[in-house]
This record gives sequence, structure tokens and C-alpha cells, in this order.
Amino acid sequence: MVFIVIIILSFLFQMVLPWWIIIIISFVTCGLIGKTGKIALWAPFFAILLLWTVMALFKSLPNNNILAMRVAEMFGVQSWILILILTALLGAFTAGISGFCGYHFRKAVLVPKTNP
Repeated sequence: MVFIVIIILSFLFQMVLPWWIIIIISFVTCGLIGKTGKIALWAPFFAILLLWTVMALFKSLPNNNILAMRVAEMFGVQSWILILILTALLGAFTAGISGFCGYHFRKAVLVPKTNP
């Protein structure tokens, strides 16, 4: 559930907002519906990894990877695939940490109910 919500919201909001909206989406989603810390870490990680990889390929393949090759040259690597992998992993890592923080923020704020 967390995976699907994050991938849909990130896809929609990244059309009009900057890339760092994935941090807010992951934090809020995992803070609200994250079941465990493990899910709150890995669901945003894999959702953004998949979304950014597919979007990068969707934008890069039709123009023969010209922009990706130029960015790869700037970083001193010879393959545009490495830039794509680095980009997807950076976004995925950011989203995973944000989701994990959102889950633990909820756990820290929630006060356990005690029976009188």
C-alpha cells in the first residue's frame, strides 16, 4: 500500500513541483500508513528507484541519451547507465530515509493509551 501511494503521489506531484517533494511525500505517507520500520524504509526506496529509473529511461531513450552522455562526461565517467543508476539510487536513498524518519516521528509523537 505504501509503495503504491508513494509512486502515484510522487509521479503526480513531480510534474509541477521540484524533485524534493519525494521527501515530503515519503515522510507523510510513512508517518500516516507505515506499518513497520522495515516497510517505511524499503517501500519508499523501491518506489522512487522504480519511478526515477522509468522516468529517466522514458526521457532519455528517445533522444539517444544525449543529455545523459553529456552529464556522464561532466562526472568523468564513460557510460550514461552509471549516471542513471546514480540518480535513481540517490533519489531512492533520500526517499527511504525520509520514510523511515516519518514512521519514527509518528512513533515518537504517539502516546500509548493506558487502561485506567
